[in-house]
Amino acid sequence: MTEFLTQNFVPVLFGGLLFFLLSGIPVAFGLAATGLLFGFLGMELGLFGSNLFQALPLRVIGIMMNDTLLAIPFFTFMGIILERSGMAEDLLETIGQVFGPVRGGLAIAVILVGALLAATTGVVAAAVISMGLISLPIMLRYGYNRTIAMGTITASGTLAQAIPPSLVLIVMADQLGRSVGDMYAGALVPGLMLVGLYLLFILTVAVVRPKWVPALPAEARIYREPNGSSGHRSLLVLMLICGAVGYAWSQVHDDAMKALLERTTASPGDEIVIMSMTVASFLALGLALLNRLLRLNLLSRLAERVTFVLIPPLVLIFLVLGTIFLGIATPTEGGAMGAVGALVMAISRRKLSFAMMKQALDNTAKLSCFVLFILIGSTIFSFTFNAADGHIWVEHLFDQLPGGQLGFLIVVNVLVFILGMFIDFFEIAFIVIPMLAPVAAKMDIDLIWFGVIVAMNLQTSFLTPPFGFALFFLRSVAPREDYVDRVTGKLIPAVTTPQIYKGSIAFIILQLTMVAAVIAFPGLVTGNIGQIEKLSDEEVMRELMIPNAGDAEADPGAGLEMQAPEVAPPEEDDPMRGFDEPPAE
Repeated sequence: MTEFLTQNFVPVLFGGLLFFLLSGIPVAFGLAATGLLFGFLGMELGLFGSNLFQALPLRVIGIMMNDTLLAIPFFTFMGIILERSGMAEDLLETIGQVFGPVRGGLAIAVILVGALLAATTGVVAAAVISMGLISLPIMLRYGYNRTIAMGTITASGTLAQAIPPSLVLIVMADQLGRSVGDMYAGALVPGLMLVGLYLLFILTVAVVRPKWVPALPAEARIYREPNGSSGHRSLLVLMLICGAVGYAWSQVHDDAMKALLERTTASPGDEIVIMSMTVASFLALGLALLNRLLRLNLLSRLAERVTFVLIPPLVLIFLVLGTIFLGIATPTEGGAMGAVGALVMAISRRKLSFAMMKQALDNTAKLSCFVLFILIGSTIFSFTFNAADGHIWVEHLFDQLPGGQLGFLIVVNVLVFILGMFIDFFEIAFIVIPMLAPVAAKMDIDLIWFGVIVAMNLQTSFLTPPFGFALFFLRSVAPREDYVDRVTGKLIPAVTTPQIYKGSIAFIILQLTMVAAVIAFPGLVTGNIGQIEKLSDEEVMRELMIPNAGDAEADPGAGLEMQAPEVAPPEEDDPMRGFDEPPAE
């Protein structure tokens, strides 16, 4: 038995971890128990020294002092305050009125609001529950296909995992030892492309099966002008003006930032996009305020409503991400600004109360403690895992795979996809990623690219039956029994669990398609990360103004003016005089 444990220690270690996870105890304590139990067992078997856990207290203190993880409570607090202040309801109502007249407009509104909530709340539960309570009754009322309605709501809620500032990306950056700002920059384009893929799917359904996604009837459109028009023309003119100003800023942004920040490198594309949209948003808000204060009546009710509801959260998003991308603020500082901005928005909407503040602080503290305890447990587990050379064992599992990097990425994504059906993304990030990251680095895989791929794959874990969390969240708010609609007076059948599961299938396929696109085209991620300029040895010496050997040969006198001649000390002042002379007789 001793010989078997000695030769198969790492597989038995994983078996012990699986036992603790299946036993039902919290994951953090299961990880810690596995690490401690097998650590002491390894000491008894003579595999480890008796000082294996000597540095554990210092490691735990280091976790508590990790500035990167401090961004998690800030962004969580920001999201809870914005969600509790009724922002989701206003966004869904307003954007639903904008796109309601076209087929699939409600689904388009849900996707766009899901993207906005992802960039502000960053919490899947809040997004899915809010949209399930608000938009699902409207979709059922006006005859939306149930599969499309359920899939749209659950998939839009999971965008919080892929679009910055995502909590998953913060944890991923910490585990991979990379910058959170680089992880945000790398995930921005794939996240927006996923939103575009969702919208393209809805538009395709609207063309192929128009009865599945009907437009809002005329009586459901609440914003009308005195002359009976919808006000869309005024909104379009405002968007064109702000869009033109944003485009003009994008042309001068690089020169302005070089002059303002004294930078020498070109501005990255994501920074230009964020700042251009910030300028356009501020302009729209300013024009709407002038129109209302001066009573110019140049904007329609719909245009004003869209501006005052949509622009404040957009400005908050752009300021948080913009300052991070510009390098003005760290992600932690950006999260702090976001939390303050969320409080200001809640106060301006007269929705901030002591009860809301207490609830937000309680939920933030719970989530932060949850993350820290899992990280401490995974650290204890990693002590034993690394001491047993587990990383070498894992590396040997992949070194015979065909296909090199591609084969490794495919196997990793299949593993993460399967694990996502059963355990939470935090557990996957803290257990699996530390084991796979060294292998990825040894195979020359860019870790930012690797992290974004895994993060987008983890997004599917919220949709995959039987344990997709987004499916459970929608099930908790979807009607379980038939009811009479309060507007139309019609009997609406209950929503069944198979309908919710069925609705997720199409969007799982879309998400996996996006994962495959990111694997096939790494530039979608790495093209948005600022590259470090590498200098040759001669350029480094020239920058430091140190003459190299070639310069010395060309100019024999170069550098001699800095050398002081060696002067022997006077004989009478030499304190060592006489020690090297033979003693006098």
